[in-house]
Amino acid sequence: MSADHDRFEKLITARHACLSIVTSEEGYALSVIGDVALRRQSEYWIWSVTRGVRDGLIADSPAIPDTEHPAAALFHVSRSLAKRTIIVALDLTGHLKDERVIRAFRDAMIAVTRSNSSLVLIDHREELPPIVSSTATRFEISLPDEAEIEDLIKQTLRTIHQEQRIAVDITRQGLDLMIRTMRGLNRRNIRQIVVDSIAEDRRFDDADVRSFLASKRRAVGDGMLEYVEAPTSLDEIGGLSKFKQWLGHRSDCLSDEARAFGLPAPRGVLMLGVQGAGKSLSAKAVATAWQRPLLRMDVGALYDRYIGESERRLRDALRQAERMAPMVLWIDEIEKGFASAASQSNDGGLSKRMFGSLLTWMQEHQHPVFLFATANDIEALPPELLRKGRFDEIFFADLPRLEARHAIFRIHLAKRRKDLSAFDIDALTAASEGYSGAEIEQSVIAALFIAFREKSELSTQHLLDALKNSPPLSVTMKEKIDSLRLWAKDRCVPAD
Repeated sequence: MSADHDRFEKLITARHACLSIVTSEEGYALSVIGDVALRRQSEYWIWSVTRGVRDGLIADSPAIPDTEHPAAALFHVSRSLAKRTIIVALDLTGHLKDERVIRAFRDAMIAVTRSNSSLVLIDHREELPPIVSSTATRFEISLPDEAEIEDLIKQTLRTIHQEQRIAVDITRQGLDLMIRTMRGLNRRNIRQIVVDSIAEDRRFDDADVRSFLASKRRAVGDGMLEYVEAPTSLDEIGGLSKFKQWLGHRSDCLSDEARAFGLPAPRGVLMLGVQGAGKSLSAKAVATAWQRPLLRMDVGALYDRYIGESERRLRDALRQAERMAPMVLWIDEIEKGFASAASQSNDGGLSKRMFGSLLTWMQEHQHPVFLFATANDIEALPPELLRKGRFDEIFFADLPRLEARHAIFRIHLAKRRKDLSAFDIDALTAASEGYSGAEIEQSVIAALFIAFREKSELSTQHLLDALKNSPPLSVTMKEKIDSLRLWAKDRCVPAD
């Protein structure tokens, strides 16, 4: 029996008359309820609008006549309950807009309470009328843990192998990576991903990790979190040497051995810095170094005109992040999303409430979610965010130094399949002093346009001209950048 079985049975034992289960895994929810009914030797009825009321413990049991309509089914419940019974109503929520059904529901609840029974509402929607939600206890179906995910993978492979032989050749390390990747997905999705991974070649091996990652990316395509592709190697990220070293020192802290040793998992960092200096790349560096999925929260999409809806969206986004753990949660330009929390706002205190919810979650969450937040404007940051203990460390991404600029040029030229020996990278490095990594990349792109227009090969001179014709932000916004550097000098750890 799983933890879901135990939690559900406790609610039944405590005589909760009405339970609400909002889930897309109806089959799993019914199996949990059926197992509990068998263990308790309780009566077990199931109702649906297509089949009416029937015995839930007997496969293909005949329905009680004329109970397909929800009001008729609830009338039957109110008249027929003689002893403790678990009654499941499937997809009743949409019918509760009918006043007759609501009245029948209230009458049925009198009989359910009197007989110490329980009415369980299973639906994919959660918009219950107030009179129903006030009596219903919410029961959350848990997502499978790593042990159950492993069992699901093995069961699915055995089932397919019985139908048609498949080759299974996977290492323990590969299987563990797949299991971690599947964290946060439901049981149906996990089974389908396993089937998809072997559909083409009839093999299940370490190479299928990539298809697992792609499937998980599709699974989080909706909502407030967006999957972000990270480089496969830290060599694709120029500069940030001290930040990379910090990540390397903590990579072993994510293991079971580290937890047994008493080490807490890293919780997050705040990356301040000059625009284009590599803050976004730093988020990708975390995902690459620790082999975790990277998801970006769209803070702007959280805000809604309806009272309470913005806070609910934030809670849902953080809950989704926890379901996807272990993962890296990236909040880009956090000061824009919660700017009003640092000042007197005209939004009725919404930003402060949202910011308070985020701080509480940062302090209390127990799931392996690593928060990576970036900021450009330190003056807009609420001081509470900078307090020690909110983040493991606060880094500052400055304009790249000589060595970093050299690496950045090589990375972007190699990415565009150019022969590095054909370029004077030392000259380019010297000419790009004061340029950010993003500005260097744009100079390479601009030079490519010029060379393509001239129908010539890209040259060092094209790149030098592109740099010369586009002054960097460190020149156009010198005062602001100097002020930011001065603030960060004794407050932050340099990222490079």
